[in-house]
Amino acid sequence: MKYLPIFVDIAQKPCLVVGGGDIAYRKIKLLLKANAQVHCVSRVFCGGIAQLAQHGTITITQKDFEVSDINAQALIVSATDDKVLNAEVSALAKAANILVNVVDSPDLCSFVIPSIVDRSPIVIAISSAGKAPVLARLIRAKLESTIPNAYGKLAELAGNFRTQVKAKFSNIENRRHFWEKVFSGVIAEKVFSGKIGEAKRDLQIQLDESTDNKMGEVYLVGGGPGDPDLLTFKALRLIQQADVILYDRLVSDEVMELVRRDAELIYVGKKRDNHSVPQGDINQLLVDLAKQGRRVCRLKGGDPFIFGRGGEEIETLAENSIMFQVVPGITAASGCSTYSGIPLTHRDYSQSCRFVTGHLKDGTMNLPWDELAVEQQTIVFYMALKGAQYLAQQLQAHGMRGDMPVALVEKGTTLNHKVHTTTLDKLPDLVANENIHAPTLIIVGEVVKLREKLNWFDT
Repeated sequence: MKYLPIFVDIAQKPCLVVGGGDIAYRKIKLLLKANAQVHCVSRVFCGGIAQLAQHGTITITQKDFEVSDINAQALIVSATDDKVLNAEVSALAKAANILVNVVDSPDLCSFVIPSIVDRSPIVIAISSAGKAPVLARLIRAKLESTIPNAYGKLAELAGNFRTQVKAKFSNIENRRHFWEKVFSGVIAEKVFSGKIGEAKRDLQIQLDESTDNKMGEVYLVGGGPGDPDLLTFKALRLIQQADVILYDRLVSDEVMELVRRDAELIYVGKKRDNHSVPQGDINQLLVDLAKQGRRVCRLKGGDPFIFGRGGEEIETLAENSIMFQVVPGITAASGCSTYSGIPLTHRDYSQSCRFVTGHLKDGTMNLPWDELAVEQQTIVFYMALKGAQYLAQQLQAHGMRGDMPVALVEKGTTLNHKVHTTTLDKLPDLVANENIHAPTLIIVGEVVKLREKLNWFDT
């Protein structure tokens, strides 16, 4: 992140604009929307700037820029087509520790002016750090079409009740819960339809009837195999409203970027034979946090009910009468195979598919090998990289042919997605000779041969 996104209060503060053309005029109008006191210096002024000066909205000085023009401004905008002058203004402003923006010259700027969606008091700023201003404007256009103007009225209504809500709820999480219910319910819809009086009345009733509830809730959310675009809408909504996030190592950095910025993050990741937090402690922590009145998201890679110990966690929640929701996610078998061009079933190659864990609770790989070592079936092994040699031996010992195709999908669906293909008899050598890291999924079956034809993600 090259620039820190901040909103600067320049109301009734002096701001200098160097340049008198149409671009300078657009920047002046933006500064005026923020109630700045604008002074403009230029040899020539366009009609818009001249008119603003005639009405007394801004002040102007018709002359060439001089060093003495830099004084106690809150910020400076240089909007001329003179590169030497722009560089001089930038250097002088920076030397005086004054924020400066030079139009179309991000390297000379200490701040950039973003594309803006104005629903005052709600203001959304979009910036590409000067790399792609046209793209920023396109994003702004998309947001303009999806965010009603009435959001500003909704924010004004909330501001009128802010003190009452703060007095009603001593717990900050409960205040947040209250507002989220207001903003996503009937009250907001009445504001959007212009029924401001009804919305105000309903908000007061809802506030009067609310209680400072101390019991929270737990969301068991599947974070998918890594690509954030694979999250469900419900998963995204819940991870953005949770007060606390308990996450493991299989949740990708891209998915973690989507959680609420002020949420408390607690890492409870587990590797084979190395648990940072024992499962029993995780279960109890969910209960303890919920009893504090907090909304807790247990964010897991893949799907919480497919080798994710989700069942164990909600058993503890149910025993303690904690409210919970479970949100399924795309499991690694589906996501990784799809991004690798390997269909798990195909009527010519495989009529069934089995998901198998390569790491049982007792640390063994004691599996029903006779049932697995059959034709016309796809087997997906989770957490089996360390036991790859053993599973290859056992499948062959129970009748599976050595030339059965095998794929190892490393860090599937992410930018580091990598697929290794081999055969069952050569699987141990591949794992021994290649630098393959977890999380890696092992797919065994004739469907692996289809990757050559159906691979789409790598290309």
